[in-house]
Amino acid sequence: MAQINASSVLLRPVRVHSAIRWGMAVVAGSALVAACAHVSVPLFFTPVPVTLQSLAVLLLGLFLEPAVAFGALALYLFEGAAGLPVFTPQGLGGIAQLIGPTGGYLLSYPFVAALVSFLYRRLPVRSFWTALLSAVSGSVVILAMGTIWLAVLTHQTLAHTALLSIVPFLTGDALKVCLAAALAAGWLRARKIETAASR
Repeated sequence: MAQINASSVLLRPVRVHSAIRWGMAVVAGSALVAACAHVSVPLFFTPVPVTLQSLAVLLLGLFLEPAVAFGALALYLFEGAAGLPVFTPQGLGGIAQLIGPTGGYLLSYPFVAALVSFLYRRLPVRSFWTALLSAVSGSVVILAMGTIWLAVLTHQTLAHTALLSIVPFLTGDALKVCLAAALAAGWLRARKIETAASR
Protein backbone atom coordinates (compact mmCIF):
# COMPACT_ATOMS: atom_id res chain seq x y z
CA MET A 1 0.00 0.00 0.00
CA ALA A 2 2.85 2.33 0.92
CA GLN A 3 4.53 1.59 -2.39
CA ILE A 4 1.37 2.43 -4.31
CA ASN A 5 0.96 5.73 -2.45
CA ALA A 6 4.62 6.59 -3.06
CA SER A 7 4.24 5.90 -6.78
CA SER A 8 1.17 8.13 -7.02
CA VAL A 9 3.02 10.94 -5.25
CA LEU A 10 5.95 10.63 -7.65
CA LEU A 11 3.67 10.59 -10.70
CA ARG A 12 1.69 13.65 -9.64
CA PRO A 13 4.38 16.24 -10.59
CA VAL A 14 4.78 14.53 -13.96
CA ARG A 15 1.07 14.79 -14.63
CA VAL A 16 0.99 18.44 -13.57
CA HIS A 17 3.97 19.19 -15.79
CA SER A 18 2.28 17.45 -18.74
CA ALA A 19 -0.95 19.39 -18.14
CA ILE A 20 0.97 22.69 -18.08
CA ARG A 21 2.77 21.84 -21.32
CA TRP A 22 -0.54 20.79 -22.88
CA GLY A 23 -2.15 24.08 -21.86
CA MET A 24 0.76 26.17 -23.11
CA ALA A 25 0.72 24.36 -26.46
CA VAL A 26 -3.03 24.95 -26.82
CA VAL A 27 -2.73 28.68 -26.07
CA ALA A 28 0.33 29.12 -28.31
CA GLY A 29 -1.38 27.22 -31.11
CA SER A 30 -4.47 29.40 -30.99
CA ALA A 31 -2.26 32.50 -31.00
CA LEU A 32 -0.42 31.25 -34.10
CA VAL A 33 -3.69 30.78 -35.99
CA ALA A 34 -4.88 34.24 -34.91
CA ALA A 35 -1.66 35.83 -36.15
CA CYS A 36 -1.90 33.99 -39.48
CA ALA A 37 -5.55 35.06 -39.84
CA HIS A 38 -4.44 38.68 -39.98
CA VAL A 39 -2.22 37.97 -42.96
CA SER A 40 -5.24 38.34 -45.19
CA VAL A 41 -5.86 39.50 -48.75
CA PRO A 42 -9.50 40.04 -49.86
CA LEU A 43 -10.57 38.98 -53.35
CA PHE A 44 -13.20 41.04 -55.14
CA PHE A 45 -14.96 38.06 -56.79
CA THR A 46 -15.42 35.86 -53.69
CA PRO A 47 -16.33 36.43 -50.04
CA VAL A 48 -13.43 34.15 -49.05
CA PRO A 49 -10.12 36.00 -48.53
CA VAL A 50 -6.65 34.55 -48.98
CA THR A 51 -5.11 33.97 -45.53
CA LEU A 52 -2.41 31.93 -43.83
CA GLN A 53 -4.91 30.35 -41.41
CA SER A 54 -4.97 26.98 -43.13
CA LEU A 55 -1.16 26.84 -43.09
CA ALA A 56 -1.24 27.30 -39.31
CA VAL A 57 -3.89 24.58 -38.97
CA LEU A 58 -1.78 22.12 -40.96
CA LEU A 59 1.35 22.98 -38.98
CA LEU A 60 -0.41 22.44 -35.67
CA GLY A 61 -1.68 19.11 -36.92
CA LEU A 62 1.83 18.01 -37.91
CA PHE A 63 3.59 19.27 -34.79
CA LEU A 64 1.06 18.52 -32.03
CA GLU A 65 -0.72 15.42 -30.77
CA PRO A 66 -4.33 15.07 -32.02
CA ALA A 67 -6.00 16.13 -28.76
CA VAL A 68 -3.70 19.12 -28.32
CA ALA A 69 -4.16 20.23 -31.94
CA PHE A 70 -7.94 19.94 -31.59
CA GLY A 71 -7.84 21.89 -28.34
CA ALA A 72 -5.80 24.72 -29.86
CA LEU A 73 -8.25 25.21 -32.71
CA ALA A 74 -11.29 24.81 -30.46
CA LEU A 75 -9.85 27.55 -28.22
CA TYR A 76 -9.27 29.71 -31.30
CA LEU A 77 -12.92 29.40 -32.34
CA PHE A 78 -14.07 30.10 -28.78
CA GLU A 79 -11.92 33.23 -28.66
CA GLY A 80 -13.37 34.39 -31.95
CA ALA A 81 -16.95 33.66 -30.92
CA ALA A 82 -16.35 35.64 -27.72
CA GLY A 83 -15.48 38.68 -29.81
CA LEU A 84 -11.71 38.68 -29.57
CA PRO A 85 -10.01 39.99 -32.75
CA VAL A 86 -8.61 36.64 -33.86
CA PHE A 87 -10.49 36.18 -37.13
CA THR A 88 -9.59 37.79 -40.46
CA PRO A 89 -10.20 41.55 -40.41
CA GLN A 90 -12.44 41.33 -43.51
CA GLY A 91 -15.16 39.43 -41.66
CA LEU A 92 -17.90 40.57 -39.29
CA GLY A 93 -16.16 39.12 -36.25
CA GLY A 94 -17.63 37.15 -33.38
CA ILE A 95 -20.29 34.50 -33.87
CA ALA A 96 -21.43 36.29 -37.06
CA GLN A 97 -18.18 35.21 -38.69
CA LEU A 98 -18.69 31.60 -37.64
CA ILE A 99 -22.08 31.51 -39.37
CA GLY A 100 -21.02 33.70 -42.31
CA PRO A 101 -19.57 32.77 -45.72
CA THR A 102 -16.30 31.45 -44.27
CA GLY A 103 -17.93 29.55 -41.40
CA GLY A 104 -17.39 26.16 -43.02
CA TYR A 105 -13.65 26.69 -43.19
CA LEU A 106 -13.46 27.91 -39.60
CA LEU A 107 -15.57 25.14 -38.09
CA SER A 108 -13.53 22.49 -39.89
CA TYR A 109 -10.25 23.61 -38.32
CA PRO A 110 -10.30 21.64 -35.02
CA PHE A 111 -11.25 18.43 -36.83
CA VAL A 112 -8.72 18.98 -39.61
CA ALA A 113 -5.89 19.63 -37.16
CA ALA A 114 -6.75 16.44 -35.27
CA LEU A 115 -7.07 14.48 -38.53
CA VAL A 116 -3.69 15.64 -39.86
CA SER A 117 -2.06 14.82 -36.53
CA PHE A 118 -3.67 11.39 -36.39
CA LEU A 119 -2.69 10.46 -39.94
CA TYR A 120 0.88 11.70 -39.59
CA ARG A 121 1.39 9.70 -36.42
CA ARG A 122 -0.32 6.54 -37.66
CA LEU A 123 1.49 6.21 -40.98
CA PRO A 124 4.38 3.70 -40.87
CA VAL A 125 7.18 6.26 -41.30
CA ARG A 126 7.35 9.97 -40.60
CA SER A 127 8.90 11.75 -43.55
CA PHE A 128 8.28 14.62 -45.93
CA TRP A 129 5.99 12.41 -47.99
CA THR A 130 3.85 11.20 -45.08
CA ALA A 131 3.64 14.77 -43.80
CA LEU A 132 2.61 15.87 -47.30
CA LEU A 133 -0.05 13.17 -47.53
CA SER A 134 -1.45 14.12 -44.11
CA ALA A 135 -1.46 17.82 -44.96
CA VAL A 136 -3.13 17.23 -48.33
CA SER A 137 -5.88 15.24 -46.60
CA GLY A 138 -6.45 18.11 -44.20
CA SER A 139 -6.47 20.71 -46.96
CA VAL A 140 -9.06 18.72 -48.92
CA VAL A 141 -11.34 18.58 -45.88
CA ILE A 142 -11.00 22.34 -45.29
CA LEU A 143 -11.90 23.15 -48.90
CA ALA A 144 -14.76 20.63 -48.94
CA MET A 145 -16.33 21.92 -45.73
CA GLY A 146 -15.89 25.53 -46.81
CA THR A 147 -17.55 24.82 -50.16
CA ILE A 148 -20.48 22.87 -48.74
CA TRP A 149 -21.14 25.56 -46.13
CA LEU A 150 -20.99 28.39 -48.69
CA ALA A 151 -23.24 26.48 -51.11
CA VAL A 152 -25.89 25.99 -48.42
CA LEU A 153 -25.61 29.61 -47.29
CA THR A 154 -25.90 31.08 -50.80
CA HIS A 155 -28.27 28.43 -52.23
CA GLN A 156 -25.88 27.84 -55.11
CA THR A 157 -24.83 24.55 -56.67
CA LEU A 158 -21.62 22.94 -55.47
CA ALA A 159 -20.12 23.32 -58.94
CA HIS A 160 -20.76 27.07 -58.97
CA THR A 161 -19.62 27.50 -55.37
CA ALA A 162 -16.39 25.63 -56.06
CA LEU A 163 -15.43 28.43 -58.46
CA LEU A 164 -15.55 30.82 -55.50
CA SER A 165 -14.27 28.64 -52.69
CA ILE A 166 -11.81 26.13 -54.21
CA VAL A 167 -10.44 27.11 -57.61
CA PRO A 168 -8.94 30.50 -56.58
CA PHE A 169 -7.07 28.87 -53.70
CA LEU A 170 -5.65 25.70 -55.27
CA THR A 171 -2.22 27.12 -56.05
CA GLY A 172 -1.85 28.80 -52.68
CA ASP A 173 -3.04 25.74 -50.81
CA ALA A 174 -0.60 23.54 -52.72
CA LEU A 175 2.23 25.82 -51.60
CA LYS A 176 0.98 25.80 -48.00
CA VAL A 177 0.79 22.01 -47.98
CA CYS A 178 4.34 21.69 -49.31
CA LEU A 179 5.67 24.28 -46.85
CA ALA A 180 3.97 22.61 -43.87
CA ALA A 181 5.35 19.20 -44.90
CA ALA A 182 8.85 20.63 -45.43
CA LEU A 183 8.86 22.31 -42.00
CA ALA A 184 7.65 19.12 -40.30
CA ALA A 185 10.26 17.01 -42.09
CA GLY A 186 12.99 19.54 -41.31
CA TRP A 187 12.06 19.59 -37.63
CA LEU A 188 12.05 15.78 -37.51
CA ARG A 189 15.49 15.66 -39.17
CA ALA A 190 16.86 18.23 -36.71
CA ARG A 191 15.54 16.22 -33.76
CA LYS A 192 17.20 13.06 -35.08
CA ILE A 193 20.53 14.85 -35.50
CA GLU A 194 20.26 16.31 -31.99
CA THR A 195 19.43 12.90 -30.52
CA ALA A 196 22.35 11.25 -32.35
CA ALA A 197 24.76 13.98 -31.22
CA SER A 198 23.74 13.60 -27.56
CA ARG A 199 24.60 9.89 -27.49
